[in-house]
Amino acid sequence: MTDYVFTPAPIPSIAVQDSDARFPLRRVFCVGRNYSEHAREMGHDPDREPPFFFMKPADAVVPAEGVIAYPPLTSDLHHEVELVVAIGKGGADISPEQAFSHVWGYGVGVDLTRRDLQAQAKKLSRPWEWSKAFDESAPATALRPASDIGHPSSGKIWLKVNGEQRQIGDLADQIWSVSEVISHASKSVVLKAGDLIFTGTPAGVGALQPGDVVTAGIDSIGELSFTLGQA
Repeated sequence: MTDYVFTPAPIPSIAVQDSDARFPLRRVFCVGRNYSEHAREMGHDPDREPPFFFMKPADAVVPAEGVIAYPPLTSDLHHEVELVVAIGKGGADISPEQAFSHVWGYGVGVDLTRRDLQAQAKKLSRPWEWSKAFDESAPATALRPASDIGHPSSGKIWLKVNGEQRQIGDLADQIWSVSEVISHASKSVVLKAGDLIFTGTPAGVGALQPGDVVTAGIDSIGELSFTLGQA
């Protein structure tokens, strides 16, 4: 038995729909600017950019329900609804044709972003981590196994704040498909079981205020609802 200097934290995990089993989490990769209109609203040319990735810690993934904390150090917290892909079998240099054999399931997540800190980091050519990788920055639904729902390549993806439509798009609008995203990521790192990939967000991102109720969903995958806590 390993003798640790303190008791290790529990393994981060995410619920599985209609099951007592949980999906253990290893790493969380996020794709930036994977919908054309969102790339344009952020001031970039989607026709010229290959996919790029940033990361969140595994314990940033929390159930997308109840109250989610409004984080410190920001007055411009933004919502970004995303398709979440759960990797169930590892691999390196995976071809797009083989990518789906590595997918365990899918969920719906929200990439919460401290936009003011991100803008500062961009201006100073610094990393994005402090704007993306904070506590509770990745609320997500329970996962649905691909064995139950297949591999959706289309379907409405949407987000509302206090019942008002903010984001709406279709999975078919992604610049880089799920299989292409997995392939690109696996050329840089060895993907392993337990990795999650947040696959990008459609246009309409915007600021959230304490007390806001966020609802979101993706056709055939799931829906979520949470309230933003006080600053």
